[in-house]
Amino acid sequence: MQNELLLLSSSAVFGMKPLEYALDVVKEFLNGESNLLFVPYALANYDSYTMRVQNMLAPLGVAVEGIHTAVNPRQVVETARVLFVGGGNSFRLLKALQEHDLLAIVRERVEAGELRYMGSSAGTNMACPSLRTTNDMPIVQPSSFGAFGLIPFQINPHYLDPDPHSHHQGETRADRIEQFLEENDVPVLGMREGCWLRRSASALILGGITGARLFTRNAEPQEITPGTDLSWLLETRARFDWRG
Repeated sequence: MQNELLLLSSSAVFGMKPLEYALDVVKEFLNGESNLLFVPYALANYDSYTMRVQNMLAPLGVAVEGIHTAVNPRQVVETARVLFVGGGNSFRLLKALQEHDLLAIVRERVEAGELRYMGSSAGTNMACPSLRTTNDMPIVQPSSFGAFGLIPFQINPHYLDPDPHSHHQGETRADRIEQFLEENDVPVLGMREGCWLRRSASALILGGITGARLFTRNAEPQEITPGTDLSWLLETRARFDWRG
């Protein structure tokens, strides 16, 4: 069975319409499927968010169903062919996924090759083992940090490079990722807006119009350009709360 994942750093890129930069890869990922189940739990207004996504995907002729309209969200996941988990606040998203008992069923169906998973921003974060590398404020408290675990490494969406001309005195994104690596031994891919990861079975490729930075413990960050084969990251053994 094939794991089919499309993980977008963001749905929007400056100067472009929402999802415009990724429509071609979204079309390839859908593989002819014309119906998509959307998870809007990361934002407060589910109806408005679902309508926005419907408009984004209109050029592809895709019908979008919001999972929030189902009496039993788990039941619709059991029959869906494509799942899109949108961005927003990662803590709010994970708490809702836990409350609806969706983590295990999504993981099982993706790993069995029965469900294609697309994420953007917080939805991409949810594909990781943990939400620990999110950028978000914990506006709610999930029961744990454990996410879908569809990949064995971590992602930091919307990654921002340090600005050498900035007068800001707080930590940069790179600083915070390095702090994460002081306590955990898990690669972190800092994905700039405008890039994506495409997984098909055991192949994992970075694509898009920007690049990424790969952070690993006790090593200098590596620049990753679009087209790079990152399949080796799928062999990662994640160690959390581990100084070693």
